[in-house]
Amino acid sequence: MTGGITVRRATVEDAGAIARVHVLSWREAYAGRMPADFLASLDIERRARGWVTILSDETTDAFVASRDGEVIGWATAGPGRDDDAPRPRELEGIYLLAEAHGSGAGQLLLDAAIGDAPAYLWVMDGNARAEAFYRRNGFARDGATTTHPVGPTSVPAVRMTR
Repeated sequence: MTGGITVRRATVEDAGAIARVHVLSWREAYAGRMPADFLASLDIERRARGWVTILSDETTDAFVASRDGEVIGWATAGPGRDDDAPRPRELEGIYLLAEAHGSGAGQLLLDAAIGDAPAYLWVMDGNARAEAFYRRNGFARDGATTTHPVGPTSVPAVRMTR
Protein backbone atom coordinates (compact mmCIF):
# COMPACT_ATOMS: atom_id res chain seq x y z
CA MET A 1 0.00 0.00 0.00
CA THR A 2 1.59 3.26 -1.12
CA GLY A 3 -1.47 5.50 -1.47
CA GLY A 4 -0.58 9.15 -1.31
CA ILE A 5 3.14 8.53 -0.84
CA THR A 6 5.61 10.07 -3.23
CA VAL A 7 9.37 9.63 -3.44
CA ARG A 8 11.74 12.10 -5.01
CA ARG A 9 15.38 13.08 -4.97
CA ALA A 10 16.16 15.17 -1.90
CA THR A 11 17.42 18.74 -2.16
CA VAL A 12 19.23 21.01 0.28
CA GLU A 13 15.85 22.55 1.10
CA ASP A 14 14.83 19.18 2.59
CA ALA A 15 17.62 19.20 5.19
CA GLY A 16 15.40 20.25 8.10
CA ALA A 17 12.64 17.76 7.29
CA ILE A 18 15.15 14.93 6.84
CA ALA A 19 16.83 15.85 10.13
CA ARG A 20 13.46 15.73 11.90
CA VAL A 21 12.76 12.24 10.55
CA HIS A 22 16.33 11.20 11.31
CA VAL A 23 16.08 12.16 14.98
CA LEU A 24 12.51 10.95 15.57
CA SER A 25 13.02 7.64 13.76
CA TRP A 26 16.19 6.95 15.75
CA ARG A 27 14.30 7.61 18.97
CA GLU A 28 11.55 5.24 17.85
CA ALA A 29 13.75 2.48 16.39
CA TYR A 30 16.53 2.47 18.95
CA ALA A 31 14.68 3.00 22.24
CA GLY A 32 16.07 0.35 24.57
CA ARG A 33 18.96 -0.35 22.20
CA MET A 34 20.86 2.89 22.74
CA PRO A 35 21.20 4.98 25.89
CA ALA A 36 18.02 6.98 26.50
CA ASP A 37 19.97 10.12 27.39
CA PHE A 38 21.85 9.93 24.09
CA LEU A 39 18.63 9.58 22.09
CA ALA A 40 17.07 12.47 24.03
CA SER A 41 20.12 14.63 23.26
CA LEU A 42 19.81 14.30 19.49
CA ASP A 43 19.39 17.78 18.10
CA ILE A 44 17.34 18.34 14.94
CA GLU A 45 18.96 21.70 14.12
CA ARG A 46 22.49 20.30 14.44
CA ARG A 47 21.49 17.28 12.38
CA ALA A 48 20.00 19.61 9.73
CA ARG A 49 23.36 21.35 9.34
CA GLY A 50 24.93 17.95 8.71
CA TRP A 51 22.26 17.17 6.13
CA VAL A 52 23.01 20.40 4.29
CA THR A 53 26.57 19.13 3.86
CA ILE A 54 25.42 15.67 2.73
CA LEU A 55 22.88 17.07 0.28
CA SER A 56 25.41 19.54 -1.15
CA ASP A 57 27.86 16.72 -1.87
CA GLU A 58 27.43 14.94 -5.18
CA THR A 59 28.75 11.63 -3.79
CA THR A 60 25.59 10.60 -1.94
CA ASP A 61 22.22 10.02 -3.59
CA ALA A 62 19.44 11.03 -1.20
CA PHE A 63 15.70 10.54 -1.51
CA VAL A 64 12.70 11.51 0.57
CA ALA A 65 9.29 9.90 0.93
CA SER A 66 6.40 12.27 1.58
CA ARG A 67 2.74 11.87 2.40
CA ASP A 68 0.43 14.86 2.12
CA GLY A 69 3.49 17.08 1.64
CA GLU A 70 5.21 15.95 4.85
CA VAL A 71 8.52 14.07 4.76
CA ILE A 72 8.02 10.69 6.47
CA GLY A 73 11.23 8.94 5.46
CA TRP A 74 14.55 9.17 3.69
CA ALA A 75 17.19 6.95 2.11
CA THR A 76 20.79 7.50 1.04
CA ALA A 77 23.08 5.42 -1.14
CA GLY A 78 26.40 5.81 -2.82
CA PRO A 79 29.64 4.09 -3.71
CA GLY A 80 30.66 1.71 -0.94
CA ARG A 81 32.36 3.54 1.92
CA ASP A 82 34.33 0.48 3.04
CA ASP A 83 37.81 -0.34 1.71
CA ASP A 84 36.69 -3.94 1.23
CA ALA A 85 33.23 -3.16 -0.13
CA PRO A 86 31.68 -6.41 -1.38
CA ARG A 87 29.45 -4.61 -3.90
CA PRO A 88 29.85 -1.35 -5.82
CA ARG A 89 26.83 0.34 -4.18
CA GLU A 90 25.99 0.81 -0.49
CA LEU A 91 22.59 1.57 0.98
CA GLU A 92 23.93 3.98 3.57
CA GLY A 93 20.70 4.67 5.42
CA ILE A 94 16.96 4.28 5.23
CA TYR A 95 14.64 5.51 7.96
CA LEU A 96 10.91 6.03 8.31
CA LEU A 97 8.78 7.45 11.05
CA ALA A 98 7.05 4.58 12.88
CA GLU A 99 3.68 5.88 11.68
CA ALA A 100 4.81 5.06 8.11
CA HIS A 101 5.84 1.46 8.81
CA GLY A 102 3.90 -0.89 6.56
CA SER A 103 2.86 1.93 4.21
CA GLY A 104 5.12 0.91 1.33
CA ALA A 105 7.27 4.03 1.74
CA GLY A 106 10.32 1.99 2.74
CA GLN A 107 10.06 -0.10 -0.42
CA LEU A 108 9.69 2.99 -2.58
CA LEU A 109 12.76 4.53 -0.94
CA LEU A 110 14.85 1.39 -1.37
CA ASP A 111 13.79 1.13 -5.02
CA ALA A 112 14.74 4.77 -5.64
CA ALA A 113 18.08 4.52 -3.85
CA ILE A 114 19.42 1.23 -5.22
CA GLY A 115 16.78 -0.37 -7.43
CA ASP A 116 17.54 -4.05 -7.91
CA ALA A 117 21.28 -3.51 -8.31
CA PRO A 118 23.86 -5.50 -6.36
CA ALA A 119 24.42 -3.62 -3.11
CA TYR A 120 25.33 -3.97 0.54
CA LEU A 121 24.36 -2.35 3.81
CA TRP A 122 25.08 -2.43 7.53
CA VAL A 123 22.23 -3.03 9.96
CA MET A 124 22.23 -3.00 13.75
CA ASP A 125 22.49 -6.57 14.95
CA GLY A 126 19.19 -7.53 16.54
CA ASN A 127 17.08 -5.08 14.50
CA ALA A 128 14.70 -7.81 13.37
CA ARG A 129 12.23 -5.52 11.61
CA ALA A 130 14.90 -3.94 9.42
CA GLU A 131 16.61 -7.23 8.71
CA ALA A 132 13.33 -8.86 7.63
CA PHE A 133 12.71 -5.95 5.24
CA TYR A 134 16.16 -6.37 3.70
CA ARG A 135 15.75 -10.15 3.40
CA ARG A 136 12.47 -9.59 1.49
CA ASN A 137 14.56 -7.50 -0.91
CA GLY A 138 17.15 -10.19 -1.56
CA PHE A 139 19.76 -9.28 1.05
CA ALA A 140 21.43 -11.86 3.28
CA ARG A 141 23.99 -11.66 6.04
CA ASP A 142 27.43 -12.29 4.59
CA GLY A 143 29.25 -12.96 7.87
CA ALA A 144 30.93 -9.57 8.24
CA THR A 145 30.42 -7.77 11.56
CA THR A 146 31.61 -4.52 13.05
CA THR A 147 30.78 -2.00 15.72
CA HIS A 148 29.72 1.53 14.84
CA PRO A 149 30.44 4.31 17.33
CA VAL A 150 27.19 6.10 18.10
CA GLY A 151 27.36 8.87 20.64
CA PRO A 152 28.78 7.55 23.91
CA THR A 153 28.48 3.90 22.90
CA SER A 154 29.14 1.48 20.08
CA VAL A 155 26.53 -0.73 18.48
CA PRO A 156 27.11 -4.11 16.85
CA ALA A 157 26.28 -4.23 13.16
CA VAL A 158 26.10 -6.98 10.57
CA ARG A 159 26.63 -6.61 6.84
CA MET A 160 24.03 -7.80 4.37
CA THR A 161 24.62 -8.12 0.63
CA ARG A 162 22.69 -9.00 -2.49
